[in-house]
Amino acid sequence: MIKFYNPLGKVCMTSDYFAGLVGAAAQSCYGVCGMATGGTSDSLKTIVLGTNYPDKGVRVTEEDGKLVIELHIKVTYGLNIAAIVRSITHKVKYAVEDATTLKVERIDVYVDDIV
Repeated sequence: MIKFYNPLGKVCMTSDYFAGLVGAAAQSCYGVCGMATGGTSDSLKTIVLGTNYPDKGVRVTEEDGKLVIELHIKVTYGLNIAAIVRSITHKVKYAVEDATTLKVERIDVYVDDIV
């Protein structure tokens, strides 16, 4: 849960909100086949919840009032991976900053699979 203060009071945003926002922005980029599981916790969630759940492959944390986003993706074979990652970072940063007015410190994109 990300918390910040504005002149009207305290605002709390859940990780599910960020997961949906970031996941939708990343999956809409050309060359992204889907989200990959990002570690053992995601692997366990896949077993329990099935293959599609909101925060699959997305982790958002806060450092010094700025967001740090970690993405695990699957990309299409034969495409330029560097171009795909650049596209994802620009689109995700714009989507998050536009929707929440919070600043994004960095976006770490991990290509876990080539399909």
